[in-house]
Parts: sequence; C-alpha cells; structure tokens
Amino acid sequence: MHQPVLLNEVIDLLQVREGGAYVDGTAGCGGHTAALLERAGPNGRVLAIDRDPASVERLRSSFSRAESRCMVAHGNFAGMRSIAHRNGIERVDGIVLDLGVSSEQLDNPGRGFSFMADGPLDMRMDPSSGQNAAEMLGRLSEGEIARVLREFGEEPRARRMARAIIAALAKNPIETTCQLAGIAESVYGGRRGRTHPATRVFQALRILVNRELASLSAGLEAGIELLRPGGRIAVIAFHSLEDRIVKRCFAEHAGRWESLPEGGRKWIGKQPEIERITRKPVRPGESELSRNPRARSARLRVAERKAGNGKKE
Repeated sequence: MHQPVLLNEVIDLLQVREGGAYVDGTAGCGGHTAALLERAGPNGRVLAIDRDPASVERLRSSFSRAESRCMVAHGNFAGMRSIAHRNGIERVDGIVLDLGVSSEQLDNPGRGFSFMADGPLDMRMDPSSGQNAAEMLGRLSEGEIARVLREFGEEPRARRMARAIIAALAKNPIETTCQLAGIAESVYGGRRGRTHPATRVFQALRILVNRELASLSAGLEAGIELLRPGGRIAVIAFHSLEDRIVKRCFAEHAGRWESLPEGGRKWIGKQPEIERITRKPVRPGESELSRNPRARSARLRVAERKAGNGKKE
C-alpha cells in the first residue's frame, strides 16, 4: 500500500491508542487508514472519508476484511461530523487530514490535475458533481481569473496570465491541460528554472473548482468539535495558503489573554479550546525526501482538544 507523507510522525503525534476511534478525512489510497487500524488494534475503529468515488471503491476493496472496524464513506471532510454521526460515532480520539491531490490523481491524465501529460481540463476531486475546470474557466471574466490566480495561486503575473487566457478563449475553448499549460508558458516566454510556469495556475484553478480552502476551514472546525477531550487532530498542508488557514484556526482555538483598558484581562479564543502540540510545522526528513520528492513542501501541524469550556480568571 502506498505510504503517505510523514506517516510515522502523524501516527506518533496523534498518540494512537488501542481501542480508539479515528477519522481519516482524506483517505485516498488508505495509507493513514491502514496505520491507524494497525495501531488501534482489534477493538479500534476508523472512519475513512474521501471525496473521490474511485478512491472510495479502492478503500472498500482494500479494507473489506476489516469491515467491522473500518467504515468507508464518500464525502467531503468538511462534513465529517455528520458523516461520523451517521456511522454511529459521536466522538473520536484522533483525526488526520492529508490535504491536496493524491499521487494517483496527479498521475492519471484523465483527471486533469497535472500538465505533465495531456488530458481533459477537469480537476474535480469528485467527478460526479460540480463544474469542471474547463467549464469554470470559460465563464469567468478577466478580472475574476486574475483574482483567482492571485489569491489561490499567488501568481505574480496574474493580470497578464488572465489576459492571455481570455485572448485564447476568444478563439477556442480551453479544454485540455496542455492548452492551459501552453498559455502559461507563453506568458513567461517558455519554461525557466525548477518551477513550471503552469504550476501556480493549475493550483489556483484546482482550489477554485474544489472549493478547497472553504472546505478546509469548515473541516477544521468540524474536526475540533468531533474530538473528545484529549483527542488530537493532525493536518498535513502542501502550500502556504492551506498552512496559514491551519495555523490561524489552531491559534484561534488555543486562545490568549487580553488586557482590558480598565484593568484586568479577559480570555479571547474560540471554543472548543485546544492546545497546539506543534508550535512549528513538522517537515519531512532527508530519507523521506530521497524516497518521495513530492513530500518536500509538506508541513504537519497537530493540536489537542482540551477539557472544559475555556479558561477563566
């Protein structure tokens, strides 16, 4: 079975225990799910969730012999609380979210996530719902495309890229990955350096199509609510936009004391309250990077739900 990024670090920092209940909110090929099942033992339970119907079918096949301990659900981890409740789980001891696109999705040209091979410009993590990337790109204005590229891709040439995309659309629909990658290359005058000119464009469009940042914000809140006191949530992000959302959410739930103008202080923070287990993100080691270069941008953050309803004076 494919071993996901930072697997040992995730399992160790989650402090997976015998007989515990866990959620793998982005189960993919089942690497984290398998490790959680093994560490939780014969009395443990794991809920494996994925948006991709193909991944769900693979998971059901892979864990068919552990059906009583491993429940597989098709859905977005943003709704993990309701998914867990439908599966008879009220509280869990740990949650793992491995964000972004899986290697299987990237390596399949038919999914449209990568510009390394030509394929339909789709990019949907769940191909059974929503507009694909080609359809979405075709209905956006130049200003909207520039905003998406700037906010979701941190593309420095967002305006020029948007202008080039609109000019291309005026002649023909952009329906394949190579078409879009070619436009990005033309804006930069060809490929230079390690980063392909289309990298940020594809990231931005994928995030838009799948509403990834909104799902992440909702999923973090749902996950913290789902944890029992002492339970932990581990999140692996692969770019700064995701990592900032995770960092901000954990900081807001960790809370702080704020001084009052009239004297004294009050507690500021979201509920439920958490403790940040990793103040700085955990990064892959050299041995892992040598085995899997795609892991180089991975950043792991872990938090633990605290007991009670927050701090008081």
